[in-house]
Parts: sequence; C-alpha cells; structure tokens
Amino acid sequence: MAELLVVVPTYNERLSLAGVVARIRAAVPEAHVLIVDDNSPDGTGELADSLADSHITVLHRPGKEGLGRAYLAGFARAIEGGYRYVAEIDADGSHDPADLPAMLALAVDGADLVIGSRWIPGGAVRNWPWLRQAISRAGNAYSRVLLRSRIRDITAGFRVFRISALQSVQLESVSSQGYCFQVELAWRLERSGARIVEHPITFVERAEGRSKMHLGIVTEALLRVTGWGLTAGLRKRQ
Repeated sequence: MAELLVVVPTYNERLSLAGVVARIRAAVPEAHVLIVDDNSPDGTGELADSLADSHITVLHRPGKEGLGRAYLAGFARAIEGGYRYVAEIDADGSHDPADLPAMLALAVDGADLVIGSRWIPGGAVRNWPWLRQAISRAGNAYSRVLLRSRIRDITAGFRVFRISALQSVQLESVSSQGYCFQVELAWRLERSGARIVEHPITFVERAEGRSKMHLGIVTEALLRVTGWGLTAGLRKRQ
C-alpha cells in the first residue's frame, strides 16, 4: 500500500495534465495519484480517464466547485484509503514534482505540513510579472501580520500533509477557496500546534492554458483574512 496520495485538481488543464502526471510518477513512483476534475469542458476529464491505471485514479465532480472543495474531496479519499500523507500540486506545471521526494522526507521526519515555499531563502519565481509577484508578497505579508503567523508563504499551493494532522483540524468546517483555502488550512494547523516546515521551491508560471487567478479570489482572501485576524485579536483580549 502506498503511503502518499498526490491530489491534482483540474479544470481545463488538458494541455498540461499528461506531462504533469508523468513527472509525478517519475518523481515518486510508489505514490498514488488522484486527479479531481470539475467537469472540464475542454475534455480534461476524458484525458484523465485515459491516464488511469493501478496508480492513477480519477474523481469526476458534476461542476466547477472551486479549488478548496476539490482538495477537500481529495483529502477525504486519502483518509478513507488509509494513506499516511497527502500532497497538493497544481496541474499546470508551475510546481516541479521533482521536489516531492524531499518534501515527503521532511514529513516522514516529523513535519505535519511541508510547504513548497517561494518566499524563503532558496525559493524563487520565474516568468511572473512584477505586479503578480507584488500581490503574492503583499498577500503573504498581510496574512502573517493579521494572523500572527510565522509562515513565509502561507498562500502556497504545493504541500505535503500528514493525514493525522489534517484529521485534527475539522476539515468539514473549512469553506474557503483559492488562495484563501491555503491560508485557512495552514493557519488552522499552525494554531493547533502542528509542526510546519517550509521547503524552498522554484515556482514557474504556466506555459500553457489560462491562469485561474482573478479579482474575486484576491478579494475573498483579503476579507476572510481580515475577519479571522480581527476575531482572533478580540478573543485574545477577552
């Protein structure tokens, strides 16, 4: 039985999916891969089915429900399947699966959450315009201050979790999406006392397809982080 389940959420990622899955299989050949497709109109789901084998399975959802819901569905499968670790990775090729062995090793060594971090020494971003970098850096800095977090890249989407740690943070009550989902989950783990380690990665902007980032995701993150920070501050004063 594999110990690691790698969850790959997809929506219109037909151009990049096969290559990403092949790279995951090469990096962690003993791991299992779960592709979670939100009824992509470009045929990503059908492509995913063609890739399925003893190590690769596909979860088809009826419509576009968001990144957070996709990962929660993947986590549920990981818990039900008895895996010890579960990984998040983008389907667009921006995360290098070659980093997975090192990230998994940190989890095996005791980390509850390993974050592939762009904003620590050794981390980097390639092919991002300055505005996108500024938004990411500002969002991380804002979240750290409001949430009193020590995580340098709290919005990062390349992660390895220890299943037992995920089970301790009431996943059924997580409702955020996009960047905000990543912030909420990492913050919950941090507040629970989980051991969190950041591993430097190089993030490469997608070469094919369109980014899923939009103003609504940024706005949701800003509003939710502000609310969480203010609420936590008030509770601390009481």
